[in-house]
Amino acid sequence: MTSTAPGPQTAVPDLRPTSEQAGRIEAHGIDHVPEQERHGRPRELFSVWAAANVNYLCLVMGGALVLMGLTLLQAFAVIVVGNLFWALVGLLAVSGPVSGTPSSVITRTMYGIRGNRVNTAITGWAICLCYVSLNLSAAAIAAFSLLRRAGIEPDTGVKIVTVAAIAAFTLAISVYGHATILKLYLPITLVLVAVFAVVGVSVLRHAHWDYTPAEPLHGGPLWASLLGGFALVASGPLSFNNGADFARYLPPATSPKQVAGWTALGGFVPSVVVTALGTLAGTAIDMTDPQTALEGILPGWFTPVFLVSLVVGAVAINAMTTYSSGLALQAVGIRIRRSLSVVVYGLVAVALTLYALLVSDFLDTVSNVLQLTVVLLGPGMAVYATDILLRRNRYDGPALMDETPNSAYWYTGGVNRAGVTALVTGTAAAVLCVSTELYTGPLARAAGGLDLALPVGMPIAAAVHAILMRRHLPSPASRAH
Repeated sequence: MTSTAPGPQTAVPDLRPTSEQAGRIEAHGIDHVPEQERHGRPRELFSVWAAANVNYLCLVMGGALVLMGLTLLQAFAVIVVGNLFWALVGLLAVSGPVSGTPSSVITRTMYGIRGNRVNTAITGWAICLCYVSLNLSAAAIAAFSLLRRAGIEPDTGVKIVTVAAIAAFTLAISVYGHATILKLYLPITLVLVAVFAVVGVSVLRHAHWDYTPAEPLHGGPLWASLLGGFALVASGPLSFNNGADFARYLPPATSPKQVAGWTALGGFVPSVVVTALGTLAGTAIDMTDPQTALEGILPGWFTPVFLVSLVVGAVAINAMTTYSSGLALQAVGIRIRRSLSVVVYGLVAVALTLYALLVSDFLDTVSNVLQLTVVLLGPGMAVYATDILLRRNRYDGPALMDETPNSAYWYTGGVNRAGVTALVTGTAAAVLCVSTELYTGPLARAAGGLDLALPVGMPIAAAVHAILMRRHLPSPASRAH
């Protein structure tokens, strides 16, 4: 008679493929992830997005709202409303588990195989390159300050080496990929939250809650600042159309509500808190040079810790962006390994960062670039979100990998005119209505400098896509089968 008594407890083996374990270079690129390789829980997405948004640029944006002449109440309202776009980032993420592919592949349904290559080259690669360079610049500035404290004056040579070293660390995380990001970002989130809690205490001690601008804004100038600030804050979540990249390893049956919720909360909560801290800091210190000014109100012993955290936060957000941009380079049609595409992207980002640090003014660059990119990012996200709703989040991952003229997503000559028309129309409308220091559209000038790019461009793009795309969708009867 065989004994049924339980034997010694043994560890449950990790059934994931070796390449999808932390510390191993991820094998998958833009290819479809088979169902048997899917794993994880939606709540893991929270720390991924939180680590990327407890960062220096949020502080800079919060301080910029004060410099734009807004009161505390007005700035807080802009921060909350602008960050509501994280709900769209969450919506886009739900397409990952059902398709098992990254965002830069899913958008083939919207623009066609060839049309998507052009779209991805611009939004998934070139524009993201600007954001990576801005964050890398912020990290480098903090590192330069640390070097000065150590008695090393950062001349041009030292600056180049410093930027290259930070970029190398960032690229290492991106090359190892998805599993390593999931593993690292929870402890990174906890450390950054602890550091920014100390920063928050110092800011709250010095903040002037009764702050009013020296010259309060009214009428047209007030609305111009409110809408400009809204575009600035909204540019943060709108720059992340890559939610599916980090959700695509989840099982297909994963709850879409949980995927959307954890993604959105991971971005929304830290963005609102840290940006609000930047606004409060702006009532007590000069945020035209935020890092130096913040060092003046922090405890002396804590300043080096704060500077290190700025570097770590920038690395966290850049590793995510670089990871997705490496996938985007593959989706553009360049036959290159994902790990190598990340390295290529990093080299270009380093060159652009050195230009931003050695030639351009960092704060002006941040404001101008972030406000201007929304003319394309906003309509692009609107088209993506509309497509998910139209298809009821039904995406065929294996079919998306077919890039031949026989593909279901080849459309006409490799271009889906519905999606392209929607994106071009929405972007054109946004360009007419945008108002920045670099460029102001004719309609924005006629409206007294009001930046209406987002409230005009996004609804137009969504409406055009919904109208033109319906003829390409399967009938309700075929969907049922």
